[in-house]
Amino acid sequence: MIKIGNIELPDFPLLLAPMEDVSDPPFRRLCKMHGADMMYSEFISSEGLIRDAIKSRMKLDIFDYERPVGIQIFGGDEEAMALSSKIVTTVNPDLIDINFGCPVKKVVCKGAGAGVLKDVDLMVRLTKAVIDSTNLPVTVKTRLGWDDNSINIDEVAERLQDIGVQALSIHARTRAQMYKGHSDWSHIARVKNNPRITMPIFGNGDIDSPEKALHYKNEYGIDGIMIGRAAIGYPWIFDEIKHFFKTGEHLAKPTVADRVEAVRNHLTWAMEWKGERLGIVETRPHYTNYFKGIHSFKTYKQKLVTLDRPEELYAVLNEIEEAYAGYEVV
Repeated sequence: MIKIGNIELPDFPLLLAPMEDVSDPPFRRLCKMHGADMMYSEFISSEGLIRDAIKSRMKLDIFDYERPVGIQIFGGDEEAMALSSKIVTTVNPDLIDINFGCPVKKVVCKGAGAGVLKDVDLMVRLTKAVIDSTNLPVTVKTRLGWDDNSINIDEVAERLQDIGVQALSIHARTRAQMYKGHSDWSHIARVKNNPRITMPIFGNGDIDSPEKALHYKNEYGIDGIMIGRAAIGYPWIFDEIKHFFKTGEHLAKPTVADRVEAVRNHLTWAMEWKGERLGIVETRPHYTNYFKGIHSFKTYKQKLVTLDRPEELYAVLNEIEEAYAGYEVV
């Protein structure tokens, strides 16, 4: 059993990564239904929370059915991080996670996200400010370092654990790599095998199949895996990995009917949470991933991304289910 504060997770948990414009409550709910053991909010700007920005405040919404769930914050100012952690604590998540891994320029330029990898002393101060401002467990998600010439994850792990961080998720790329090239999990294994490290170490990067998940579990000895992009439009990956771990066999791929049901739920929950118009618009980018690999789908996709009334969208989903009855998705 893996413990983070009072949170008890199963042996080798599967975590849903926090992803901007993806990891909202409707998507998290689907991933929870299909086997995710712990999830995180989209990352939230500490400055945005303090300014009472509506979008930032909405990201604080969590629901009991998705627990354990963490809220992730980012920022480059100690006072702002401390104050935002107090705000986050009031909504009672199971933990607070700090993002020191986002490589996007607009975040890095503000001295936040992966930008903090250039200054480990600042990373420690920011983290300490959060820990001192909450009674919740604090965890961190980060990268190997800024670039290949400044990989500092070993120092980062030790220093963060020393000030009270209770788990570390490591994306096995540098900031310079962004999301390109190959991830290098050997650095994560070295952190995990460091005798000084006692907190759980979770690996992240390029896990997109049950076989790869099992290989990385056995090869690198980490405590669990965090899955991001492979779950977008495919929440079934969590159940598939767990089934493969237990049996060595593959679950049957989700049918078109399964995919339609997932989309219908995603759309419905998005409209309930965000309002009808916003829910419809913000679900549109997900359709391509849900229906990936289905031949002659272009006409249906065009309808899904242009229609703007719920009853019309539900009618198209019914059409898709009927048109592809018995179709085997590769």
